[in-house]
Amino acid sequence: MKFQRDIFTHRQNNVRTRQVLLVTAATLLNVLLSFAAYKFGLPFFLDSLGTILVSAVSGMLLLGILTAVITSLVCSLFNHLALYLAFSNALLAIFTVWFIQKYTFKKFRRNLVYVLIASVYSAIVISLVHFAIYKQTQTSLITYLAHSCSSDTGLPYLLSLSLINLILQFADKSISCLIVVTIFRFIPKEKFNIYTLGAWLQRPLTEQELNEIKNMRKKVKRTLRSRTTNTLVITSFMVMFLTGWTGLSIYSDNEKAKKTEAAWSTVKTAASIIDVDKIDDYLLYGTDAEGYNETSELLNKMFRCSTDIAYLYVVKPEGINGRFIFDVDTRFIDPDAEPPYVPGELVPFEESFKPYFNDMLEGKEIGPIETDDVWGWLLTVYYPVKDSDENMRCYVGADVSLKYIADYTVVFFLKIILTMAGFFILIVAFALWKTGVYTSIPISSISSCLERFALSGEDQAKLDENVKIIRSLDIHTQDEVERLYSAICEMTLKQAEQMRDIRHLSESTLKMQDGLIITMADMVESRDSDTGAHVQKTSEYVKIIVEGLKKKGYYAQKITPKFMSDVVRSAPLHDVGKINIPDGVLNKPGKLTPEEFEIMKKHTIAGKVLLENAISTVQGENYLKEARNMAAYHHERWDGKGYPEGLHGELIPLSARIMAVADVFDALVSPRIYKPAFTMEKAIEILQEGSGTQFDAKCVEVFIDALPEVKEILNKYSTNV
Repeated sequence: MKFQRDIFTHRQNNVRTRQVLLVTAATLLNVLLSFAAYKFGLPFFLDSLGTILVSAVSGMLLLGILTAVITSLVCSLFNHLALYLAFSNALLAIFTVWFIQKYTFKKFRRNLVYVLIASVYSAIVISLVHFAIYKQTQTSLITYLAHSCSSDTGLPYLLSLSLINLILQFADKSISCLIVVTIFRFIPKEKFNIYTLGAWLQRPLTEQELNEIKNMRKKVKRTLRSRTTNTLVITSFMVMFLTGWTGLSIYSDNEKAKKTEAAWSTVKTAASIIDVDKIDDYLLYGTDAEGYNETSELLNKMFRCSTDIAYLYVVKPEGINGRFIFDVDTRFIDPDAEPPYVPGELVPFEESFKPYFNDMLEGKEIGPIETDDVWGWLLTVYYPVKDSDENMRCYVGADVSLKYIADYTVVFFLKIILTMAGFFILIVAFALWKTGVYTSIPISSISSCLERFALSGEDQAKLDENVKIIRSLDIHTQDEVERLYSAICEMTLKQAEQMRDIRHLSESTLKMQDGLIITMADMVESRDSDTGAHVQKTSEYVKIIVEGLKKKGYYAQKITPKFMSDVVRSAPLHDVGKINIPDGVLNKPGKLTPEEFEIMKKHTIAGKVLLENAISTVQGENYLKEARNMAAYHHERWDGKGYPEGLHGELIPLSARIMAVADVFDALVSPRIYKPAFTMEKAIEILQEGSGTQFDAKCVEVFIDALPEVKEILNKYSTNV
């Protein structure tokens, strides 16, 4: 066992090494081609050739996805867009594996379909990601061509970008497909099977075994694989979403904190340059007041230097209103902006400031206050300007626009989702591979084998064959699954051996029972002076008749393998009741008197009683029921004129109707002390005359059809025919 495990471990290490080398080589190829295209400004990514090669060569999702994600991660060092396309390349690997498993790269039409689907998909994804992240701001050859196409044709920019990318991706994927086709043409695909062996921690299953597992899974409402997949996908998606949301929240909070700090710094600086003693003059005379224009110019310069500030102003609170002293003009930034308030203009505060009116009157710092109104999404801070007696004279207010944060938040969240999507697919693929290799595939294999083992029934050959199949799975997961597999191997082996022992015991018991039956029949026959192997011959005639009925399909519902076995085995007991008949009657050399014949007829009742007692004593021996039927009713007639109960037609048990033909025929062709033996022709003639009156016509028919076999039996047991 240890030697086998060492061989298995060595094989696995060898396969894993090959897989690592394959992924490394493909990733290096992707990175080099992508770097060359980026360095020389080519309008190609060229980062999917290695991914397609690995996916097609290995046929393994994990290897293809791993190559795609690592490639995107490395390429992001010189091309930031590559990281956001990791999920796209991972999905391309999935599509390639699906395509190579369902089809091949041998037919041109199939190849063209693959290239078209891959190109359209890649072009759409790249265009959408590019447009969502960079809008129309990035300068590159592709965007230049897209702008030119859009301006010349009037098409929307996004559609033009998609068309340009479609042309480029078609060329890219055509080259990749051509290389794969070339490799498969010179190197048979079977040579690459070594890369898929690492996906097995057991004997690789055949196509038939895989189909059996698929069919078995269809019968299960929720398979282990689907439950694990759903749990993993939902959990991973929740982690990805929560991580993205957390990152977004942290980013948003940090940006707000930075802008709030910038706003406080600006208002504090602005407050320091305002001459408190001239505030009343500023309100009264406005721009004509001494020093007003100089102060206004300084505020304008401060506004221009602070990129985070949207509005900067100085206002004096008067109840629920504010009287503007300074209001920096923003129209040099936005020509459509409203003109600034003039000095002394009274404007009511927004509703959001109502909770802060008392704080304003007390001269406290106000904010940050977040509002979203006609002025936009703003974050506002107010800093008091006080005189030498610490009395509030006015407030310097600064509004920071949060619209940029809102706009960039969408892009930032999209970047997080796109970045994590590639790793999400990789993690799911790895977990599914791990679950499949260590749990799903081994358990499904064991379940399939056990189902076949259970259906083997009592067929020893099938039991032994299924035991070999189970043991040949060679599961080496080195965990609880392997222990379960070992226990099942041991259990099925012992069960098959136990079944073999039971079968041998059963066969021995049957032989002993048959021997006892023959012995009992011989004891009865030995009292009859001239029955001459009657028991043996009638048993063989019964076998001929029951097999003939089976062959012709007569009484198909009744004649089962068990019925046939029971009838043949119990046939020797049909005259067991004669043990109660006196010797004087049983061996009388002449014709029986009516009284003696009535005594002889009682052997049917006696046989029935004897066998019913045996049936009640030996539980489960159902074959004795047919012995009872034959013993009790083999002298009944089809027309109802027989004995002991005068049954007719199919009311007479089938086993008794069969025995009636066999018993009468043997009595006719065998010599008795009261008559000579009839010829076979005469006996057959008598049977034909009684067909449909004394005998079941179908039993007579199949018996006559088997005359060659009947003659062999006569020749075997009699010299008088």
